[in-house]
Amino acid sequence: MTSLPLFDTHAHLVSDDWDTYPPRPLRPGLPTPARTGYSVTVDALIAMMDEHGVTEACLVQRGHLYGYDNSYIVESAREHPGRLHPVVMLDAQDPATPDRYRDMVRDDHVRGFRLAHTRPWILDTAWMSSPQAMEVWKTCAELGTPMTLILFTKQLPYLLPLVEIIARRFPDLPILLDHGAMPYGMTQYEVKLAAEAGEEVVLPGPPDFGIDRTIAIFEDVPNVHFKITEITMERLVAAGVRPAHLVRRLVDGFGPDRVVWGSDVGQSTLWTYTEKTEMARSAADFLTPDEAGSFLRGNAARVYSVSRA
Repeated sequence: MTSLPLFDTHAHLVSDDWDTYPPRPLRPGLPTPARTGYSVTVDALIAMMDEHGVTEACLVQRGHLYGYDNSYIVESAREHPGRLHPVVMLDAQDPATPDRYRDMVRDDHVRGFRLAHTRPWILDTAWMSSPQAMEVWKTCAELGTPMTLILFTKQLPYLLPLVEIIARRFPDLPILLDHGAMPYGMTQYEVKLAAEAGEEVVLPGPPDFGIDRTIAIFEDVPNVHFKITEITMERLVAAGVRPAHLVRRLVDGFGPDRVVWGSDVGQSTLWTYTEKTEMARSAADFLTPDEAGSFLRGNAARVYSVSRA
């Protein structure tokens, strides 16, 4: 599996030019995010991709750093057409967003939209399913550009059934669930909050990994896909489970065409890009060669309409 090419569906860029690309809050009333102590520039990402056999990457807007200012990922993708694909974040409650997004797809080669909540303890659905937000879903479906969602763990019981309803409404729209949208997709932020609250994080083990009570509802919803990232890998390693077991379970339960890999570079910093790509390939150890090729690159290339050989 070591020679198989990769498609990184989840790369975050962090500029080293804070004057040109300053931090911005994701929602009005939130504090301006602090600058990171590191950067992942477009040049650095391309160099890492070249070194590790990563043919393409989605530049996923890091909304909790740059808010709705997608300029850095859009400009970076323009420098590497056909290889870097912007996945932008815009205000889904803004009536101007559908037309603005159409313009970005046409003029800036944007390949996807991402929706994210701001806080795990705010238990609402308007951010993804208000009447105005549904216009964004409709626009993505009309354009054929995938929708990506990041869901916090404590929100899964009520958000996953809602995603199922929306997915069935737009059956031709690819939907990607960041970090798998299951217990092993618990973000570092949520782990930190649990520790501060004195809550013990105990994740369900193999063979089902908690899939039966979360994403199993999508078994017959073929347009929903699952993104395995460093966040997923971190939770698995912490639980003493080989990621290859989870990937095999996902392929067995949902078929070989619905699981993709993403590094989460620029956000998750526990492992280097070298280690991230090594773990991606080793996560395919229990797959057939065709299944491994689909997981590591083929599925993402199809979903994002990439034709590179």
